[in-house]
Amino acid sequence: MYKIAGPNEYLAITGSGIKDIKLAKKAFIWPLQKSSLFDVSPVNYTFDVQAMSSEKLPFILPAVFTIGPRVEEMESLVLYAKLMLSHDKESSHVKELVEGVIEGETRVLAASMSMEEIFKGTKEFKKEVFDKVQLELNKFGLLIYNANVKQLVDVRGHEYFSYLGQKTQMEAANQAKVDVAEAKMKGEVGAKIRDGQTVQNAAKIDAETRVVTAQRQGEGKKEEIRVKTDVKIFENQKEAEVAEANALLAKKKAGWSQLTNLAEVEAAKAVSIREAELQTEVENKNAMTRTAKLKAEKLTQASVEYETKVQEANWELYKKQREADAVYYKNQKAAEAQKASSEATFYANQQAADAELYGKKKTAEGICALAQAEGYYLNTLMKELNGNYGAVRDYMMVSKDMFKEIAAINAKAVNGLQPKISIWSNGNKGGQSEEDGVGGMKGIADIYTMLPPLMKTVNEQTGILPPAWLGTLTNNTVDDK
Repeated sequence: MYKIAGPNEYLAITGSGIKDIKLAKKAFIWPLQKSSLFDVSPVNYTFDVQAMSSEKLPFILPAVFTIGPRVEEMESLVLYAKLMLSHDKESSHVKELVEGVIEGETRVLAASMSMEEIFKGTKEFKKEVFDKVQLELNKFGLLIYNANVKQLVDVRGHEYFSYLGQKTQMEAANQAKVDVAEAKMKGEVGAKIRDGQTVQNAAKIDAETRVVTAQRQGEGKKEEIRVKTDVKIFENQKEAEVAEANALLAKKKAGWSQLTNLAEVEAAKAVSIREAELQTEVENKNAMTRTAKLKAEKLTQASVEYETKVQEANWELYKKQREADAVYYKNQKAAEAQKASSEATFYANQQAADAELYGKKKTAEGICALAQAEGYYLNTLMKELNGNYGAVRDYMMVSKDMFKEIAAINAKAVNGLQPKISIWSNGNKGGQSEEDGVGGMKGIADIYTMLPPLMKTVNEQTGILPPAWLGTLTNNTVDDK
C-alpha cells in the first residue's frame, strides 16, 4: 500500500526490513510493516503556573507556550515519534507533560529568587524559564516556537503585587508633589536670581567700560612711544649699515692690492722654481742611467749564482722529502701489518670465546633439562605416594644405593682399628644384702675394690699413670678380651 503524508504530517514506519523507525513523507507500506501518521504542527498551551519566591510568597505566572516537534532535526522527530506518537498533541497527557515541565522549572527558578528580583527582572526571569523548559523538552523532541509570559498575578489572599502597585502609585504621587514644589521654588528663586544678576551685570559692565577706556588711553600713548622708538632705531641701523659698507669697501681694496703684489712675486719666483725642477730632473735621469748600468753588470752574475744555489737547495729538499716519504711508507705498512695481525688475533680469541660460551650455554641447558626431568620425576613420585615425603625419601635412598654407600663408608672408617676392650668387676655376686652385718661400709669397700682396675684401664686406653699417692697398678682383677 502506498501512503502519502500531508504537508504538516510525517509517516512513521516500522516492521520488516526497518531497524528502528523510518520517517518519510511518502512510502510504500509492505506486508509485515506498520505505518502511523503524526502531525508536526505546533499547538498553543495556556497555563497559570503557581510558584513561590524565596520569601515563601506565592504568585501566579500566566503563560502561553507554542510547542511542537522539532521538524528541522530528524533525530528529534524520531525521538518524538517514539515517545509521543501514541498520544494526541491536544490530549491531556501531552498537556500535563508540558505543564509539569513548565511548572517544575518555574518553581525551581522562582525558589532561588526574591519577589523583588522576580518583579524587577521580569524579562530575565522569563528568559531563564524559557531556556530551562526548552532544555527539558529536548528530551521529548519538542521545540518551543513561541512563549508569551504575561504579567505576574497575585494569588487570592496574597495581595503583594497590589500593594506593590499601590506603593508605586503613592511614590509617584508624592514624587509629583515634590516635583511641583521644587519647580515652584526654582521659579521664585530663579526670578530673584535674574533680578540680582541684572543689577550685577550692569555694575560689572560700567566698571569694565571705565577699565577699557583707561586701557585704550594707555595703549595709545604706548603705541606713540613705540613708533617714535622704532623710527629712531631704524635711523641708527641705516647709519650703521652705511659705515659697515664703507669699511667693507676699504677692506676689499686692501685685499685686492695685496693679491696683485702677491701675484707679481709668485710669477717671478715660479720661473726660478721651474728652472730648479728641470735641473733636478736632469740629474735624476743621469743617476738612473748610471744605476741601470751598474745593475746590468752586477745583476747578471748574482742571478746566475742565485739560480745555482736555488737548484742545489731544491735538490736537497727533494731528496729529503723522498727519504721522509720512504720512512713514512715503511711505517705505514708496518702499522697496517700490525693492525691485520691484531685483528686476526682478536678474531681467533673471539671465536674461541664464542665456542666456550656456546659449550657453557649447552651445558647449562643440559643441567636445566636434567633438573626439569628430576623435578617432573619427583613430582610424579609425590603424586603416586599421596604426598608422603618420607616414603619418597626412602625410595630415593634405596634406588640410589644410599644405604650401601653409608655402610661402606662406616666400614672404611673403622677398618684397621685395633681397640682394647677391658671388662672388670668388683666381685659382687648380687645375692647378699646389707643385713649380713657389713652395713654402709660395703659401698666404700666396693669403691676401693674398683679403683685398681679403673686405673689400669685408663692407663691402657690413654697411657696416663696414676699419681704416686694413689698407689701403683696391679695385674690381677682384670680380664682382657
